[in-house]
Amino acid sequence: MELESERLLLRRYRDEDFEFLYSLVRQQEVMQYIGNGQVKSRQQALEFLYWIYRMYQEHPEYGLLLLIRKEDGKRIGHAGLVPQVVGGQTELEVGYWLAPEFWGFGYASEAARLLCGRGFAKHGQRALISLIQPANQASRKVAESLGMACGEPVLRNGQTVLVYRVQKERWHAISYP
Repeated sequence: MELESERLLLRRYRDEDFEFLYSLVRQQEVMQYIGNGQVKSRQQALEFLYWIYRMYQEHPEYGLLLLIRKEDGKRIGHAGLVPQVVGGQTELEVGYWLAPEFWGFGYASEAARLLCGRGFAKHGQRALISLIQPANQASRKVAESLGMACGEPVLRNGQTVLVYRVQKERWHAISYP
């Protein structure tokens, strides 16, 4: 599966992308608001890549996609639609991570906007969510730019996360005024 926005190409991970993935998950700046906030070892990064591959098999239309900057072919992060169980309900999360040198250029918002459009148009979702740790101000701004509203905090894997949610009607109202 490949998706394209103005500046980005989104495609599935391949084995040759492992070193890039490992470079992401071993940086404290990247991982501080992901999961338990701990960087991953090489072995843990490999297990994460296998998890990504399993997601592709179990949910062929979903999963984390590599973000590639079209102007130079550089890998800059990943984003995707990932099923998550929140409050006993399965919901579809819009997730996004970038390498720090690409923060602040609007790439996360661009990828997330593309994924929201796909989630609503192709997958018929009534709502999409983003699970964000409270201190992650940059991700909160991205979610808010998509029309997502902050809901109640929930505990996931020992971490408090905020459930940001946008309904399809709200998404269409702000995306197609």
